[in-house]
Amino acid sequence: MFKQILGKLPKKPSAKFWDNGESQTADNNSQGGDEVLSQRSNGDSTDCVSFDVLPRLRDVSISEKQELFLKKLRLCCVVFDFVVEPQQNIKEKEIKRQTLLEVVDYVISSGNGKFTELVIQESTKMISANLFSNSHRQWKSKTPEALDLEEEEGSLNPSWPHLQIVYEFLLRIVASPNTDPKISKKYIDHTFVLKLLDLFDSEDPREREYLKTILHRIYGRFMVHRPFIRKTMNNILYDFIFETGKHSGIAEFLEVLGSIINGFALPLKEEHKLFLTRVLIPLHKLKCLPNYHQQLSYCVIQFVEKDCKLADTVIRGMLKYWPVTNSSKEIMFLNELEEILEATQLTEFERCMIPLSRQIAQCLSSSHFQVAERALYLWNNDHVTNLVRQNSRIILPIVFPALEKNGSSHWNQAVKNLTENVLKVLSDTNPDLFEECLHQFQEDQQKAEDTKKKNGETWRQLEEIVASKGHTSMAK
Repeated sequence: MFKQILGKLPKKPSAKFWDNGESQTADNNSQGGDEVLSQRSNGDSTDCVSFDVLPRLRDVSISEKQELFLKKLRLCCVVFDFVVEPQQNIKEKEIKRQTLLEVVDYVISSGNGKFTELVIQESTKMISANLFSNSHRQWKSKTPEALDLEEEEGSLNPSWPHLQIVYEFLLRIVASPNTDPKISKKYIDHTFVLKLLDLFDSEDPREREYLKTILHRIYGRFMVHRPFIRKTMNNILYDFIFETGKHSGIAEFLEVLGSIINGFALPLKEEHKLFLTRVLIPLHKLKCLPNYHQQLSYCVIQFVEKDCKLADTVIRGMLKYWPVTNSSKEIMFLNELEEILEATQLTEFERCMIPLSRQIAQCLSSSHFQVAERALYLWNNDHVTNLVRQNSRIILPIVFPALEKNGSSHWNQAVKNLTENVLKVLSDTNPDLFEECLHQFQEDQQKAEDTKKKNGETWRQLEEIVASKGHTSMAK
Protein backbone atom coordinates (compact mmCIF):
# COMPACT_ATOMS: atom_id res chain seq x y z
CA MET A 1 0.00 0.00 0.00
CA PHE A 2 2.76 2.42 0.95
CA LYS A 3 4.71 1.67 -2.24
CA GLN A 4 1.71 2.95 -4.19
CA ILE A 5 1.77 6.17 -2.17
CA LEU A 6 5.50 6.65 -2.70
CA GLY A 7 5.06 5.95 -6.39
CA LYS A 8 3.04 9.14 -6.67
CA LEU A 9 5.97 11.25 -5.38
CA PRO A 10 7.57 13.00 -8.39
CA LYS A 11 11.33 13.10 -8.75
CA LYS A 12 11.05 16.84 -9.26
CA PRO A 13 7.98 19.05 -8.86
CA SER A 14 6.52 19.98 -12.19
CA ALA A 15 6.33 23.59 -13.35
CA LYS A 16 2.57 23.28 -13.20
CA PHE A 17 2.73 22.34 -9.49
CA TRP A 18 4.62 25.52 -8.60
CA ASP A 19 3.17 27.89 -11.18
CA ASN A 20 0.12 29.06 -9.26
CA GLY A 21 0.68 32.82 -9.00
CA GLU A 22 3.11 32.44 -6.04
CA SER A 23 6.47 34.14 -5.62
CA GLN A 24 8.26 30.75 -5.96
CA THR A 25 7.89 29.39 -9.51
CA ALA A 26 10.17 27.60 -11.92
CA ASP A 27 13.21 29.19 -10.23
CA ASN A 28 12.76 26.75 -7.38
CA ASN A 29 12.78 23.83 -9.80
CA SER A 30 16.23 24.78 -10.96
CA GLN A 31 17.42 24.39 -7.34
CA GLY A 32 16.56 20.67 -7.22
CA GLY A 33 12.86 20.82 -6.36
CA ASP A 34 12.82 22.82 -3.12
CA GLU A 35 10.17 22.62 -0.42
CA VAL A 36 8.98 25.03 2.20
CA LEU A 37 8.89 25.66 5.94
CA SER A 38 7.40 28.02 8.54
CA GLN A 39 3.90 28.87 9.69
CA ARG A 40 1.73 31.32 11.57
CA SER A 41 -1.14 29.56 13.21
CA ASN A 42 -4.05 30.06 15.58
CA GLY A 43 -4.51 27.05 17.86
CA ASP A 44 -4.49 23.85 15.87
CA SER A 45 -5.72 25.20 12.55
CA THR A 46 -3.58 27.29 10.23
CA ASP A 47 -4.75 30.82 9.40
CA CYS A 48 -1.93 31.53 7.00
CA VAL A 49 1.35 29.91 6.04
CA SER A 50 4.58 31.55 4.96
CA PHE A 51 7.45 29.68 3.35
CA ASP A 52 11.20 29.26 3.58
CA VAL A 53 13.14 27.26 1.02
CA LEU A 54 14.06 23.65 1.92
CA PRO A 55 15.87 21.22 -0.39
CA ARG A 56 14.90 17.60 -0.76
CA LEU A 57 16.55 15.04 1.51
CA ARG A 58 18.08 13.13 -1.36
CA ASP A 59 19.74 16.30 -2.64
CA VAL A 60 21.84 17.00 0.47
CA SER A 61 24.91 15.34 1.93
CA ILE A 62 24.66 12.63 4.60
CA SER A 63 25.91 15.01 7.28
CA GLU A 64 23.05 17.44 6.53
CA LYS A 65 20.25 14.87 6.24
CA GLN A 66 19.29 14.63 9.91
CA GLU A 67 19.02 18.39 10.43
CA LEU A 68 16.98 18.74 7.25
CA PHE A 69 14.82 15.79 8.35
CA LEU A 70 14.07 17.57 11.63
CA LYS A 71 13.08 20.74 9.78
CA LYS A 72 10.72 18.78 7.59
CA LEU A 73 9.16 17.18 10.67
CA ARG A 74 8.50 20.65 12.05
CA LEU A 75 6.93 21.66 8.75
CA CYS A 76 4.60 18.66 9.00
CA CYS A 77 3.37 19.91 12.40
CA VAL A 78 1.20 22.40 10.49
CA VAL A 79 -2.39 21.08 10.65
CA PHE A 80 -4.78 22.10 7.89
CA ASP A 81 -8.55 22.26 7.93
CA PHE A 82 -10.23 19.54 5.85
CA VAL A 83 -13.67 19.88 7.44
CA VAL A 84 -14.93 23.47 7.59
CA GLU A 85 -13.07 24.89 4.58
CA PRO A 86 -11.67 21.96 2.61
CA GLN A 87 -10.78 24.12 -0.42
CA GLN A 88 -8.50 26.42 1.56
CA ASN A 89 -4.67 26.08 1.31
CA ILE A 90 -4.87 23.42 -1.39
CA LYS A 91 -1.29 24.01 -2.57
CA GLU A 92 0.10 23.97 0.98
CA LYS A 93 -1.78 20.75 1.73
CA GLU A 94 -0.16 19.08 -1.26
CA ILE A 95 3.28 20.33 -0.19
CA LYS A 96 2.74 18.86 3.28
CA ARG A 97 1.55 15.56 1.84
CA GLN A 98 4.67 15.21 -0.29
CA THR A 99 6.86 16.21 2.63
CA LEU A 100 5.20 13.51 4.76
CA LEU A 101 5.93 10.95 2.06
CA GLU A 102 9.55 12.05 2.03
CA VAL A 103 10.05 11.73 5.79
CA VAL A 104 8.49 8.25 5.72
CA ASP A 105 10.88 7.27 2.95
CA TYR A 106 13.76 8.58 5.07
CA VAL A 107 12.73 6.31 7.98
CA ILE A 108 12.46 3.29 5.66
CA SER A 109 15.86 3.86 4.05
CA SER A 110 17.72 5.04 7.14
CA GLY A 111 20.12 2.08 7.16
CA ASN A 112 21.60 0.72 10.37
CA GLY A 113 22.11 3.99 12.23
CA LYS A 114 20.08 4.32 15.43
CA PHE A 115 17.69 7.26 15.64
CA THR A 116 18.84 9.91 18.09
CA GLU A 117 16.71 11.06 20.99
CA LEU A 118 16.10 14.38 19.22
CA VAL A 119 14.74 12.57 16.15
CA ILE A 120 12.35 10.50 18.33
CA GLN A 121 11.27 13.62 20.21
CA GLU A 122 10.54 15.64 17.07
CA SER A 123 8.84 12.65 15.44
CA THR A 124 6.42 12.20 18.34
CA LYS A 125 5.74 15.95 18.36
CA MET A 126 4.79 15.82 14.70
CA ILE A 127 2.64 12.72 15.21
CA SER A 128 0.88 14.26 18.21
CA ALA A 129 0.25 17.53 16.37
CA ASN A 130 -1.53 15.68 13.57
CA LEU A 131 -3.32 12.85 15.38
CA PHE A 132 -4.28 14.48 18.67
CA SER A 133 -5.15 17.98 17.42
CA ASN A 134 -8.51 19.70 17.83
CA SER A 135 -8.81 19.85 14.04
CA HIS A 136 -8.74 16.06 13.93
CA ARG A 137 -11.40 15.88 16.64
CA GLN A 138 -13.67 18.28 14.75
CA TRP A 139 -14.54 15.45 12.43
CA LYS A 140 -17.68 13.95 13.87
CA SER A 141 -18.84 10.50 12.93
CA LYS A 142 -22.08 8.64 13.01
CA THR A 143 -22.80 6.34 15.92
CA PRO A 144 -22.65 2.59 15.28
CA GLU A 145 -26.44 2.42 15.61
CA ALA A 146 -26.84 4.76 12.67
CA LEU A 147 -24.66 2.65 10.41
CA ASP A 148 -25.92 0.07 7.98
CA LEU A 149 -24.12 -3.12 8.99
CA GLU A 150 -23.69 -3.98 5.32
CA GLU A 151 -21.99 -0.66 4.59
CA GLU A 152 -18.29 -1.43 4.52
CA GLU A 153 -16.97 2.08 4.06
CA GLY A 154 -18.63 3.66 7.08
CA SER A 155 -17.90 7.36 7.46
CA LEU A 156 -14.56 8.45 6.01
CA ASN A 157 -12.27 11.06 7.56
CA PRO A 158 -11.77 13.97 5.09
CA SER A 159 -8.21 14.60 6.36
CA TRP A 160 -7.13 11.09 5.41
CA PRO A 161 -4.70 12.23 2.64
CA HIS A 162 -2.45 13.51 5.44
CA LEU A 163 -3.45 11.19 8.28
CA GLN A 164 -2.73 8.04 6.31
CA ILE A 165 0.91 9.05 5.84
CA VAL A 166 1.23 10.19 9.47
CA TYR A 167 -0.02 6.78 10.61
CA GLU A 168 2.41 5.12 8.20
CA PHE A 169 5.22 7.22 9.66
CA LEU A 170 4.27 6.24 13.22
CA LEU A 171 4.11 2.57 12.24
CA ARG A 172 7.55 2.75 10.58
CA ILE A 173 9.10 4.55 13.56
CA VAL A 174 7.70 2.06 16.07
CA ALA A 175 8.65 -0.99 13.99
CA SER A 176 12.06 0.27 12.84
CA PRO A 177 15.08 -1.61 14.23
CA ASN A 178 16.77 1.81 14.44
CA THR A 179 14.30 2.87 17.15
CA ASP A 180 15.62 2.20 20.64
CA PRO A 181 12.68 1.35 22.96
CA LYS A 182 14.64 2.55 25.99
CA ILE A 183 14.85 6.06 24.48
CA SER A 184 11.45 6.01 22.77
CA LYS A 185 9.49 5.11 25.90
CA LYS A 186 10.18 8.63 27.21
CA TYR A 187 8.12 10.07 24.35
CA ILE A 188 5.85 7.17 23.42
CA ASP A 189 4.68 7.20 27.02
CA HIS A 190 1.42 6.45 28.85
CA THR A 191 -0.12 9.77 27.79
CA PHE A 192 0.73 9.10 24.14
CA VAL A 193 -0.65 5.55 24.30
CA LEU A 194 -3.83 6.73 26.05
CA LYS A 195 -4.52 9.31 23.33
CA LEU A 196 -3.81 6.69 20.68
CA LEU A 197 -6.34 4.30 22.25
CA ASP A 198 -8.94 7.07 22.29
CA LEU A 199 -8.62 7.32 18.50
CA PHE A 200 -10.02 3.79 18.11
CA ASP A 201 -13.49 5.32 18.34
CA SER A 202 -13.01 6.75 14.83
CA GLU A 203 -15.71 5.77 12.37
CA ASP A 204 -13.19 5.57 9.54
CA PRO A 205 -12.29 1.86 9.11
CA ARG A 206 -8.99 2.79 7.43
CA GLU A 207 -7.90 4.71 10.51
CA ARG A 208 -8.88 1.90 12.88
CA GLU A 209 -6.94 -0.60 10.77
CA TYR A 210 -3.77 1.46 11.09
CA LEU A 211 -4.34 1.97 14.82
CA LYS A 212 -4.77 -1.77 15.32
CA THR A 213 -1.47 -2.53 13.58
CA ILE A 214 0.37 0.24 15.44
CA LEU A 215 -0.97 -0.91 18.81
CA HIS A 216 0.22 -4.45 18.00
CA ARG A 217 3.71 -3.09 17.38
CA ILE A 218 3.78 -0.90 20.49
CA TYR A 219 2.60 -3.78 22.69
CA GLY A 220 5.25 -6.04 21.20
CA ARG A 221 8.20 -3.64 21.47
CA PHE A 222 7.43 -1.69 24.63
CA MET A 223 7.07 -4.31 27.35
CA VAL A 224 6.95 -1.60 30.00
CA HIS A 225 3.63 -0.38 28.56
CA ARG A 226 1.89 -3.78 28.43
CA PRO A 227 0.09 -3.66 31.81
CA PHE A 228 -1.03 -0.08 31.14
CA ILE A 229 -2.35 -0.96 27.67
CA ARG A 230 -4.34 -3.92 29.02
CA LYS A 231 -5.74 -1.87 31.90
CA THR A 232 -6.74 1.03 29.65
CA MET A 233 -8.39 -1.27 27.12
CA ASN A 234 -10.29 -2.92 29.99
CA ASN A 235 -11.54 0.47 31.16
CA ILE A 236 -12.69 1.43 27.65
CA LEU A 237 -14.53 -1.87 27.33
CA TYR A 238 -16.10 -1.46 30.79
CA ASP A 239 -17.41 1.94 29.72
CA PHE A 240 -18.77 0.45 26.50
CA ILE A 241 -20.52 -2.45 28.27
CA PHE A 242 -21.98 -0.74 31.31
CA GLU A 243 -22.32 2.92 30.29
CA THR A 244 -22.47 4.02 26.66
CA GLY A 245 -22.97 0.92 24.52
CA LYS A 246 -21.38 2.93 21.68
CA HIS A 247 -17.85 2.57 20.33
CA SER A 248 -16.62 2.08 16.79
CA GLY A 249 -13.38 0.24 17.53
CA ILE A 250 -14.48 -2.74 19.63
CA ALA A 251 -13.75 -5.25 16.86
CA GLU A 252 -10.21 -3.87 16.47
CA PHE A 253 -9.65 -3.86 20.24
CA LEU A 254 -10.71 -7.50 20.43
CA GLU A 255 -8.50 -8.44 17.50
CA VAL A 256 -5.50 -7.00 19.34
CA LEU A 257 -6.61 -8.71 22.55
CA GLY A 258 -6.90 -12.00 20.70
CA SER A 259 -3.18 -11.84 19.92
CA ILE A 260 -2.39 -10.80 23.50
CA ILE A 261 -4.44 -13.68 24.95
CA ASN A 262 -2.72 -16.09 22.59
CA GLY A 263 0.57 -15.14 24.23
CA PHE A 264 -0.57 -15.56 27.83
CA ALA A 265 1.64 -17.93 29.81
CA LEU A 266 0.22 -20.87 31.74
CA PRO A 267 -1.11 -21.12 34.34
CA LEU A 268 -3.30 -18.11 33.63
CA LYS A 269 -3.08 -15.23 36.07
CA GLU A 270 -6.14 -14.32 38.10
CA GLU A 271 -6.11 -10.91 36.37
CA HIS A 272 -6.63 -12.61 33.01
CA LYS A 273 -9.44 -14.84 34.29
CA LEU A 274 -11.22 -11.78 35.69
CA PHE A 275 -10.92 -10.15 32.27
CA LEU A 276 -12.75 -13.14 30.79
CA THR A 277 -15.60 -13.08 33.31
CA ARG A 278 -15.98 -9.31 33.71
CA VAL A 279 -15.37 -8.11 30.15
CA LEU A 280 -15.47 -10.78 27.44
CA ILE A 281 -18.55 -12.66 28.64
CA PRO A 282 -20.67 -9.52 29.33
CA LEU A 283 -19.79 -8.26 25.82
CA HIS A 284 -22.25 -10.90 24.56
CA LYS A 285 -25.23 -8.93 25.88
CA LEU A 286 -24.82 -5.81 23.70
CA LYS A 287 -27.25 -5.37 20.84
CA CYS A 288 -24.39 -4.40 18.50
CA LEU A 289 -22.78 -7.84 19.01
CA PRO A 290 -22.75 -8.59 15.23
CA ASN A 291 -20.16 -5.82 14.78
CA TYR A 292 -17.52 -7.67 16.79
CA HIS A 293 -18.76 -11.22 17.46
CA GLN A 294 -16.15 -12.95 15.31
CA GLN A 295 -13.28 -11.34 17.23
CA LEU A 296 -15.02 -11.86 20.59
CA SER A 297 -15.59 -15.54 19.88
CA TYR A 298 -11.91 -15.97 19.03
CA CYS A 299 -10.84 -14.39 22.34
CA VAL A 300 -13.19 -16.58 24.38
CA ILE A 301 -12.14 -19.78 22.63
CA GLN A 302 -8.47 -18.89 23.24
CA PHE A 303 -9.17 -18.91 26.99
CA VAL A 304 -10.93 -22.29 26.86
CA GLU A 305 -8.14 -23.84 24.78
CA LYS A 306 -5.51 -22.56 27.23
CA ASP A 307 -7.43 -23.68 30.34
CA CYS A 308 -10.18 -26.25 29.76
CA LYS A 309 -11.48 -25.68 33.31
CA LEU A 310 -12.85 -22.31 32.13
CA ALA A 311 -15.35 -24.01 29.80
CA ASP A 312 -18.01 -24.27 32.52
CA THR A 313 -17.60 -20.56 33.38
CA VAL A 314 -17.85 -19.53 29.74
CA ILE A 315 -20.88 -21.70 28.93
CA ARG A 316 -22.81 -20.58 32.01
CA GLY A 317 -21.92 -16.98 31.17
CA MET A 318 -23.30 -17.39 27.66
CA LEU A 319 -26.48 -18.97 29.01
CA LYS A 320 -26.92 -15.95 31.29
CA TYR A 321 -26.92 -13.58 28.29
CA TRP A 322 -28.63 -15.91 25.82
CA PRO A 323 -30.89 -13.85 23.50
CA VAL A 324 -34.63 -14.34 23.87
CA THR A 325 -36.16 -12.52 20.90
CA ASN A 326 -33.21 -11.93 18.56
CA SER A 327 -32.88 -14.98 16.31
CA SER A 328 -29.78 -13.77 14.45
CA LYS A 329 -27.92 -13.34 17.75
CA GLU A 330 -29.14 -16.76 18.84
CA ILE A 331 -27.54 -18.31 15.76
CA MET A 332 -24.28 -16.52 16.61
CA PHE A 333 -24.42 -17.95 20.13
CA LEU A 334 -24.97 -21.46 18.75
CA ASN A 335 -22.00 -21.08 16.39
CA GLU A 336 -19.75 -19.95 19.23
CA LEU A 337 -21.12 -22.62 21.55
CA GLU A 338 -20.17 -25.40 19.15
CA GLU A 339 -16.57 -24.12 18.95
CA ILE A 340 -16.39 -23.93 22.74
CA LEU A 341 -17.78 -27.46 23.12
CA GLU A 342 -15.10 -28.75 20.75
CA ALA A 343 -12.49 -27.54 23.27
CA THR A 344 -14.46 -28.77 26.31
CA GLN A 345 -13.46 -31.88 28.24
CA LEU A 346 -15.99 -34.35 29.63
CA THR A 347 -15.54 -33.29 33.27
CA GLU A 348 -16.25 -29.63 32.51
CA PHE A 349 -19.17 -30.52 30.25
CA GLU A 350 -20.84 -32.54 32.99
CA ARG A 351 -20.84 -29.49 35.27
CA CYS A 352 -23.05 -27.44 32.95
CA MET A 353 -24.83 -30.03 30.80
CA ILE A 354 -28.24 -29.72 32.49
CA PRO A 355 -28.80 -25.95 31.98
CA LEU A 356 -27.11 -26.23 28.59
CA SER A 357 -29.41 -29.06 27.50
CA ARG A 358 -32.45 -27.05 28.56
CA GLN A 359 -31.30 -24.12 26.42
CA ILE A 360 -30.62 -26.38 23.44
CA ALA A 361 -34.13 -27.85 23.85
CA GLN A 362 -35.56 -24.32 23.66
CA CYS A 363 -33.59 -23.69 20.50
CA LEU A 364 -34.85 -26.95 19.00
CA SER A 365 -38.41 -25.80 19.74
CA SER A 366 -37.88 -22.40 18.11
CA SER A 367 -40.40 -21.44 15.45
CA HIS A 368 -37.55 -19.71 13.60
CA PHE A 369 -36.36 -22.51 11.34
CA GLN A 370 -32.73 -21.30 11.17
CA VAL A 371 -32.37 -21.41 14.97
CA ALA A 372 -33.86 -24.91 15.14
CA GLU A 373 -31.77 -26.01 12.19
CA ARG A 374 -28.52 -24.67 13.72
CA ALA A 375 -29.25 -26.43 17.02
CA LEU A 376 -29.82 -29.72 15.17
CA TYR A 377 -26.49 -29.35 13.37
CA LEU A 378 -24.74 -29.76 16.74
CA TRP A 379 -25.29 -33.50 16.33
CA ASN A 380 -23.11 -33.39 13.20
CA ASN A 381 -20.10 -32.60 15.39
CA ASP A 382 -18.37 -35.82 16.47
CA HIS A 383 -16.97 -34.38 19.71
CA VAL A 384 -20.33 -32.93 20.75
CA THR A 385 -22.08 -36.18 19.87
CA ASN A 386 -19.56 -38.08 21.97
CA LEU A 387 -20.17 -35.78 24.97
CA VAL A 388 -23.93 -36.29 24.61
CA ARG A 389 -23.58 -40.06 24.19
CA GLN A 390 -21.59 -40.41 27.41
CA ASN A 391 -24.29 -38.51 29.29
CA SER A 392 -27.31 -39.59 27.29
CA ARG A 393 -29.27 -40.78 30.35
CA ILE A 394 -29.36 -37.18 31.62
CA ILE A 395 -29.46 -35.23 28.35
CA LEU A 396 -31.88 -37.27 26.24
CA PRO A 397 -34.91 -36.92 28.57
CA ILE A 398 -34.40 -33.12 28.46
CA VAL A 399 -34.16 -32.70 24.67
CA PHE A 400 -36.37 -35.59 23.55
CA PRO A 401 -39.75 -33.78 23.85
CA ALA A 402 -38.50 -30.93 21.64
CA LEU A 403 -37.16 -33.38 19.06
CA GLU A 404 -40.36 -35.44 19.00
CA LYS A 405 -42.53 -32.35 18.58
CA ASN A 406 -40.31 -31.05 15.76
CA GLY A 407 -40.51 -34.36 13.95
CA SER A 408 -44.29 -34.36 13.99
CA SER A 409 -45.41 -30.76 13.88
CA HIS A 410 -42.68 -28.26 12.88
CA TRP A 411 -43.76 -26.13 9.92
CA ASN A 412 -40.38 -26.33 8.11
CA GLN A 413 -39.67 -29.54 6.18
CA ALA A 414 -35.88 -29.18 6.44
CA VAL A 415 -36.15 -29.06 10.24
CA LYS A 416 -38.38 -32.14 10.17
CA ASN A 417 -35.87 -34.05 8.06
CA LEU A 418 -32.94 -33.10 10.28
CA THR A 419 -34.94 -34.03 13.38
CA GLU A 420 -35.67 -37.48 12.00
CA ASN A 421 -31.95 -38.00 11.36
CA VAL A 422 -31.06 -36.97 14.93
CA LEU A 423 -33.78 -39.20 16.40
CA LYS A 424 -32.45 -42.13 14.36
CA VAL A 425 -28.91 -41.52 15.69
CA LEU A 426 -30.20 -41.41 19.26
CA SER A 427 -32.28 -44.53 18.73
CA ASP A 428 -29.31 -46.47 17.33
CA THR A 429 -27.00 -45.27 20.12
CA ASN A 430 -29.18 -46.38 23.04
CA PRO A 431 -32.39 -48.13 21.93
CA ASP A 432 -33.59 -48.94 25.45
CA LEU A 433 -33.22 -45.37 26.70
CA PHE A 434 -34.86 -44.10 23.51
CA GLU A 435 -37.90 -46.32 24.12
CA GLU A 436 -38.10 -45.13 27.73
CA CYS A 437 -38.07 -41.50 26.63
CA LEU A 438 -40.65 -42.16 23.93
CA HIS A 439 -42.91 -43.94 26.40
CA GLN A 440 -42.49 -41.11 28.94
CA PHE A 441 -43.21 -38.53 26.25
CA GLN A 442 -46.40 -40.30 25.22
CA GLU A 443 -47.51 -40.50 28.86
CA ASP A 444 -46.81 -36.80 29.37
CA GLN A 445 -48.72 -35.97 26.20
CA GLN A 446 -51.69 -38.05 27.37
CA LYS A 447 -51.62 -36.35 30.78
CA ALA A 448 -51.50 -32.97 29.07
CA GLU A 449 -54.51 -33.90 26.94
CA ASP A 450 -56.42 -35.13 29.99
CA THR A 451 -55.56 -31.95 31.89
CA LYS A 452 -56.66 -29.85 28.95
CA LYS A 453 -59.98 -31.66 28.73
CA LYS A 454 -60.50 -31.36 32.50
CA ASN A 455 -59.76 -27.65 32.43
CA GLY A 456 -62.09 -27.21 29.46
CA GLU A 457 -64.87 -29.00 31.33
CA THR A 458 -64.29 -26.86 34.42
CA TRP A 459 -64.53 -23.67 32.37
CA ARG A 460 -67.73 -24.96 30.69
CA GLN A 461 -69.30 -25.56 34.10
CA LEU A 462 -68.27 -22.10 35.32
CA GLU A 463 -69.80 -20.50 32.23
CA GLU A 464 -73.06 -22.39 32.84
CA ILE A 465 -73.15 -21.23 36.48
CA VAL A 466 -72.54 -17.62 35.45
CA ALA A 467 -75.19 -17.85 32.74
CA SER A 468 -77.79 -19.32 35.14
CA LYS A 469 -77.16 -16.60 37.73
CA GLY A 470 -77.55 -14.00 35.02
CA HIS A 471 -80.97 -15.35 34.03
CA THR A 472 -82.04 -15.42 37.71
CA SER A 473 -81.10 -11.79 38.30
CA MET A 474 -82.91 -10.71 35.13
CA ALA A 475 -86.07 -12.54 36.22
CA LYS A 476 -86.09 -10.63 39.53
